[in-house]
Amino acid sequence: MTLALYIHWPFCVSKCPYCDFNSHVRDTVDMAAWQAALLADMAHEAQATGQRPLTSIFFGGGTPSLMPPQLVAQLIERAAALWGFAPDIEITLEANPSSVEAARFADLAAAGVNRVSLGLQSFHDDTLHLLGRAHDGAEGLAALDTAQRHFARVNFDLIYALPGQSATAWEDDLRRALALGTEHLSLYQLTIEPGTRFETLVRTGALTPKDADEAADFYELTNAVTTAAGLARYEVSNHARPGAESRHNMTYWRYGDYIGIGPGAHGRRQGVATVRHKKPENFLSAITRNGHGTQTAEDLSAQEQAREALLMGLRLSEGVDLEGLSTRTNLPASALVRMPVIDQLEQHKLIWQQGPRLGVTAAGMLLLDHILGEIVLA
Repeated sequence: MTLALYIHWPFCVSKCPYCDFNSHVRDTVDMAAWQAALLADMAHEAQATGQRPLTSIFFGGGTPSLMPPQLVAQLIERAAALWGFAPDIEITLEANPSSVEAARFADLAAAGVNRVSLGLQSFHDDTLHLLGRAHDGAEGLAALDTAQRHFARVNFDLIYALPGQSATAWEDDLRRALALGTEHLSLYQLTIEPGTRFETLVRTGALTPKDADEAADFYELTNAVTTAAGLARYEVSNHARPGAESRHNMTYWRYGDYIGIGPGAHGRRQGVATVRHKKPENFLSAITRNGHGTQTAEDLSAQEQAREALLMGLRLSEGVDLEGLSTRTNLPASALVRMPVIDQLEQHKLIWQQGPRLGVTAAGMLLLDHILGEIVLA
């Protein structure tokens, strides 16, 4: 059974319009204190999970690529001692494509990171400005080139279906991305989240998002171009060559166990949902007080576990093994999903069934939230 480790680094170097941690921008960070806290949090989780080999580690959060490489190395080394590593462990770090962060890539690779997820987001300066990014297009491409020289696996993301963006312009960008030689792309439609600068711009009429039909056309174009290039969609927004899928994220989507340490981190282990204190100060206080940063650790019922497994697994093109999920939760399929509704959606080619497996078709992915609400039992 897979076991993944997520390490959340809460500090950002600048504010951005969609970051949940804007209040955590810091000029200076006590690295010694944070190293001790994260190592303590990790040791606590190791006691709860036992020594099961890790299949992946993911450094995410604010700006983890500005963590000192020595700290990254210490965390990786301690994780190896606590759990052991699977032979082909994937160790990913999220990075912004700035020249400052790219300058650390060699040292981060030496520390043990073997995959980078790069927040490129666009090739165009005006779009990057709209998105509130600090880097420009040339800087992003330079960072990508540096990443490809130092890491065995590189993913980068792009945002599309932007206001004023034509389908032709997006297809040109997509083909440019495919020509850059990475085996994994994360391609996200622009979404307007409550409380963000984008919501304010839409509300005041300064920004006009794509309507649902336009967004659907962009999504279908994206899937057609990536599939033809050999990077088929394996999850709603993720595309990869066979074998290059994100192993860490696949643990989430297949509802495997994953450990979450650091401020705000979530975890799922052996039917327990864990949440860490979100504010860095509260997290450190909890470490001092309890030896770990856990805010809550809640036992999930079989029904809750099944629901989560379905909501995650049906994002994947491979779908979910209902028979296996029934065995795992000791619940019949009739307690997991609404079979009459599934039969209706299958007739409309929005759902597919193949033996015990259930999945959402490409057309159905355009209506995924609605479909999940219709078929997954609470």
